[in-house]
Order: sequence, then C-alpha cells, then structure tokens
Amino acid sequence: MKFFPIVERELRVAARRWSTYWTRTGVAGLVVLACAWIVLAGMDQTPTAVAQILFFTVTSGALLYCLLIGVRATSDCLSEEKRDGTLGLLFLTDLKGYDVVAGKLVANSLNGLYGLLAILPVVALALLLGGITGTQLGCAAIALVNAMFLSVSAGMFASACCRRAQAARSLTFVMLLVLVVGIPAVSWWRTAQGLAPRMAELNLCSPIYSFVVGQDFSGISKRDWRVFGWSVGVVHVLGWGFLLLACLIAPQSWQDRPAGARRLRWSERWKLWTHGSTFERAAFRAQLLDRNAFFWLAARQRLKPLWVWLFLGLVAGGWVWGYSEFKRDWFNEGVFIATAFAVNSMLKNWLASEAVRLLTEERRAGTLELLLVTPISIPEILHGQALALLRQFAGPVVAALVVEAVMLFAMLQGSYAGRESLALVTWWGGGMIMLVTDMVALYWMGMWMGLASKNPKRALSDTVGRVLALPWVIFSLGFLGVALLAMRGGGSDMKWEAVPLIWLALGLGVDVGFGYWARNKLLTEFREAATRRYQQPVSWWKRLLGSKGSGAESAAGE
Repeated sequence: MKFFPIVERELRVAARRWSTYWTRTGVAGLVVLACAWIVLAGMDQTPTAVAQILFFTVTSGALLYCLLIGVRATSDCLSEEKRDGTLGLLFLTDLKGYDVVAGKLVANSLNGLYGLLAILPVVALALLLGGITGTQLGCAAIALVNAMFLSVSAGMFASACCRRAQAARSLTFVMLLVLVVGIPAVSWWRTAQGLAPRMAELNLCSPIYSFVVGQDFSGISKRDWRVFGWSVGVVHVLGWGFLLLACLIAPQSWQDRPAGARRLRWSERWKLWTHGSTFERAAFRAQLLDRNAFFWLAARQRLKPLWVWLFLGLVAGGWVWGYSEFKRDWFNEGVFIATAFAVNSMLKNWLASEAVRLLTEERRAGTLELLLVTPISIPEILHGQALALLRQFAGPVVAALVVEAVMLFAMLQGSYAGRESLALVTWWGGGMIMLVTDMVALYWMGMWMGLASKNPKRALSDTVGRVLALPWVIFSLGFLGVALLAMRGGGSDMKWEAVPLIWLALGLGVDVGFGYWARNKLLTEFREAATRRYQQPVSWWKRLLGSKGSGAESAAGE
C-alpha cells in the first residue's frame, strides 16, 4: 500500500495543470511591478531607505496573503465533498482520515505555496540593495511559511467541522482573527493595566508576533532568538493541532446522524438569534415579500448587515488602540491611507463574495431551475439581489465614505499645498468614487459569474480579477513604461498631475465595460446559463476578457 496515495495523485495532477506554473509566474510579476513602483517613487532617497520600504511593504502584503489563503483555499474542500455526498465514498475504501486530509491539503494549498515561494526571491532584492540583513530575510521567510501553514490547517479543521461553505469560511476567518488579533489585543490590554503580566506570553500564539519579532534584530541576542523560536514553534504546533483534529473529525462528520437534544437546542438558539422568533420572521418575511420575492430569499438572515458593521467596529477598535499607544503620532498620512485602502478592499471583496454566493449555491442545488418556473421575472431576480446587497452594505459604505472625507480634510490641513493638494484630492476623491463604481460593477459581474461558473472559487476569482485587479495591472504597466521613457528623456515630458486622472478614467472604464457586459449577459442569457450543466472548459484568457466559450454541452448534459 502506498503512503499517502491521494497526495501522490494530487501532485501528479498538479504537474499537468497549467495553473500550477502560471500562478507563481503571475504572482511574481505582480510583486515585480510593486517593487518597480516603490523604486521609482523613492528615486530621491538612499538605496538603504528604498530597500527597507520595499522589504517591509512586500513582506507585509505577503503576510496578509498567507493569513487569508486558508479562508479561500482549504476552508471548503471537505465540506464541499460532504454536500456532494462523495466524502463517504472515500472512507468506504482503505483510506484513513489522514490520507484524505493530507490529499485535500496538498491539492488546495499547492498553488498558494508556489505563490509565496515566487515572492521570496523578489523580496531578496532588498538584501542586494543593502537595506536589510540576511537574518531578517530568513526570519521573514520562516514566519511567512509558518503563517500559511497555520492558515491552511485552520481551514482544513473548519472544513471538517462544517457542511455549508459560508459557515466553514466564517469559522476559519474567526479562528484566525482570534489568533492574529484577539489574543494579542487581550494580552496587551491586560498587561498595560498591570492585571496579568504573564499574559504577554500569549502573544506567542500570533503569527504576526513571530513576524514582527523576526524583524527586530537590531543586535542579535540569545533572548531575541529564543522569543522568535518559541513563537514559531507555538504557531507551528497550533497548525499541526488543527490538522490532527481534522483527521479525527473527517471520518466521523460525513454521515448524517440524528441530532441530539443538545445540538437541537443550540441549533434552535442560533436560528432564533439569526432569523428571529416566529412572529419576527413572519413580519420580516411579509415586509420583504411586499417589495420583492427574491429580496426575501437573499436577505432571510436578518443579521448580515451586523457583520459588516462589526468589521468596521473592529477597525475603529484598532484606531482606539493606536491612539492610546502612539497618541497624536497615530494621526498621519500613512495610517490614513492604509486604513482607507484596507476598508475599501474588504468591502469590495465582501460584496463580490455575496454577489457570487447565492446564485452559485442555488444553481448547484438545482433549485434555481425551480425558481425560473415561478412567475418571478429575471429583472425581478436581479432587483431583489440588488436590494439585499444594499440592505447589507449601503450603511457601512456611507459611513466609510464619511470617515474618508474627514481623513482627506485632516490631510489637507497639513503640509500639502498647490499641486500637491490638488493631486491629493484627485487620488483620494478618485478612491471614494471607485469604491461606489467598483461595487456596482462587482454586483453585475458577481451575479453573472456566479450563474455561469460551476466552481464558486473560480467565479469569485474571475469577478475580482476583472473588476479590481485588471485595472491596476494595466495602469501599473502603462505608468512604468511612461515613467521609464520620461527618465530616459530627462523627465521633462512627464505630466505627473495627470497620473491620478488616468487611473480614475481607467478604473471607471473597466467598471462600465465589464458592468455593462455582465448586465447584458444576465438579461439575455440568464435562463440558458441557469440550466446549463456541462460545457467545454474555457481558457483563462477568454474568461478574463469575457469571451464566450463554445457553450457546447456534452451528451451527458443533454
């Protein structure tokens, strides 16, 4: 009997898959573009300063990528098999729990690992510039790989425990949030109050702590190495603990068992909390059905807007911590820009996920076809989904725009004047406009890709890639080309004031183009896409540019 047979099979399959090679190439290309931006923006600074900015910017982005990869890659791998009824078939063979868990782990996290390995050689450019030491680079690499291992392991554990995709992703995100932010925040607060000095050791559970400690070797001492080693070891043990629990739970969780009294009580309490009592559900249902039937289907969970407000509350809590720690030094342009970028990106990706999710789930379950035989029309379905998204995101988006306007006003009171002030207003105002237009385009693209794609992960990737990533790639390439030409000619022909306007025009053009294309597809091909079962695969370039596939259905689909 082969050792880990599923792992061997998945590695052979991955060796023949084009995405295994092109994913790391694409990630490396994006990081090279980001590094080129940083180098061009720091032409008036010393190479050491540029290298440090490059290193900390890219590694911080890589850390966020590593922490979130489990939510996307592994959180739904086992739960998807449960919903399809195929997980039990695997355990009818001689396979053990660790065989299935290891196979799924390798199959779903391989591309993420290759993406990280593509980033590290680019980050090493900072070492050649003389801004960092080899110790910092090595510790950063260890901390990043360790953080990714914890993330994918937490995703496997959540996937083994849950059946619904949304529940598995939410559980993974909450566990990572507790380990990354929750425990260090409690430890810092208790230590600052002098209530529990020993609670500082809980920071060892956070992968961010090991990452930060690894970059603080001003003078390498035994204590620095000891703290870094303990932090890496604790995080690594937590990852193996999640995998061990997944191996034990997976063979037991695929069977449908009658719910016990305790489980029924907790299920009823959760339903009561999320949906309300019988009278509250009836009133809420009547209120939504009077407006639109699909609106009720998409917005039955009345607490969905609360989660978005909770996210904004966590950001506000981070600001309170920053002010208490750094006082007025916290109010600076870098913190303003980082906060606005993080909030806007989170809101956009969250809306894209919600726009993709419902139609994908209904189509896979076969209930979308039943919906189409009712008197409800296609425009009513689209309008109902729009009402549900407005109910969930309208208030938080307005609040984010108001806060960003206040941040812009605070920045204008600083040292900006003349052209710098105009450029700041253009960049910042353009970002606020793009928040709204991107979300509208993500609604249309998410609806269409969720309807037309069989795989929800691919649908979300295609939606975010077209609307959010593609404009930045085009703009970065064009800007770098123009900047290099201007440098070659002495820089006299470079109109830097027009850069934010070009970025805004490009973003709006992409939003309008893809939004109109997806809207036309939804209005004209909704029924055809909803009833389509099997079709020939479409290449990545055709999917990216929105080209229509062959649409030919196989004999099995007919």
